[in-house]
Amino acid sequence: MRNKYMLIGVVGIVVGVLLTTVVVVLAGSIDSPSGPTDSASQMHTLQQVYDRINNGTAATKMTTFTEPTSGPTSTMKTLDELYDLAGQRSRPAKTGDTYTDGSVTGEDGELLKGVTWPDPRFTDNNNGTVTDNLTGLMWMKNADAGNDCDGTDTGRETWADALASAAACNAGSGFAGYTDWRLPNVRELQSLVHYGVYNPAVPNTAGTGKWTEGQPFTGVQSSLYWSSTTFAIYTSFAWYVYLSYGYVLYDDKTFTGYVWPVRGGQ
Repeated sequence: MRNKYMLIGVVGIVVGVLLTTVVVVLAGSIDSPSGPTDSASQMHTLQQVYDRINNGTAATKMTTFTEPTSGPTSTMKTLDELYDLAGQRSRPAKTGDTYTDGSVTGEDGELLKGVTWPDPRFTDNNNGTVTDNLTGLMWMKNADAGNDCDGTDTGRETWADALASAAACNAGSGFAGYTDWRLPNVRELQSLVHYGVYNPAVPNTAGTGKWTEGQPFTGVQSSLYWSSTTFAIYTSFAWYVYLSYGYVLYDDKTFTGYVWPVRGGQ
């Protein structure tokens, strides 16, 4: 009987040692793990992805791991916010028109279809640039051709000169530190139009009414602004947006119009 109890005791000790060993093996190191070394495994944060979609901000993938000191806060971006932003960039926006005739149904001012404008519509970056929170595009705050970076201050320019004036903003360290300024394409230029106002048909900072000086732009002209888009039928012509009323037409590239540089976009 004594031998039996001794055998049971030995078995118990062995099992205890084995269990302890297993627990130690499973526990692993308590030190923070290092980041992924394979570039294919490295990732961007949700905030970086959001910023890339929203304003084209470049980012570097995570290569190190930092132990968090607290849980996530409300300032972090979520998958739902990324989904909403992606949908906003891919669907047509509301026109801004709210007029209803009263005798018909189905008009724009009644249905108000399209992506809702953010509030505020624009953000003044206080460096001579304004970001459109609807499209993510960054525009020069001064919409007058007198702000051309080539220093010519000629007002209206031919299409070729307009392209050159916008490109001149990339000289040196660039305007406001950016070197990817360009003449907007016709869709980008038309995205500024508020079809509920006129002279000019451009919204104010909040997006709730008509532009006034400094809200958020300066020097907006109720006139023709060149786009970088060539007219397909006659390639000696190019598209423009007439900001008095927001209509889109084309004219000979030797005609003159205003220049409003933009940057960003996908």
